[in-house]
Amino acid sequence: MPKKLRKTLGDVNAPSVIALRNLIDTQSKDTIRRWSLDYADNKMLPIFERHCPGDARPRNALSAARDYLNGNVKFSVVKSVILGECHAAARELDANPIAQAAARAIGQGSAVIHALTHSLGLYFYAAAAVAYDSVGFDATDEAYARIAEKVCLDYTDALKAVAVENEPNPAKLKWNC
Repeated sequence: MPKKLRKTLGDVNAPSVIALRNLIDTQSKDTIRRWSLDYADNKMLPIFERHCPGDARPRNALSAARDYLNGNVKFSVVKSVILGECHAAARELDANPIAQAAARAIGQGSAVIHALTHSLGLYFYAAAAVAYDSVGFDATDEAYARIAEKVCLDYTDALKAVAVENEPNPAKLKWNC
């Protein structure tokens, strides 16, 4: 890897990211949580497992988060799995930036159960995972930006597919970005 890679890709001030945040703001906690878990499971887990076959730690984090949402485990159990397994896997993967970004995206998607703003963190790590997996590590900044934009639109479309129109109980998020 000739150049230093960014851990995340995307621009928090991009119109597509602002539109995504605005859409997230219209949805309930449950919708946001399930959408983030589904996206991490359907889009990021396959990337991770292709690069780290046999490493179940990110999958365990998603499973624990779903168990929590279904009332089967306490938050402390999920937190332990997210931090002790999924984020630990990411910390160990400096030599594999694709799997590392995917693991971080999955960790963010799982952590949405306690902080909904992690849903945006999932996007930024997912953009890096998809970009590095698609074009490698020596692409131009413009190429990475185009891919990050496509990932944002894909993530937004995934939320639109499950969004509740005129949600009566939208989550109240405080974005620190």
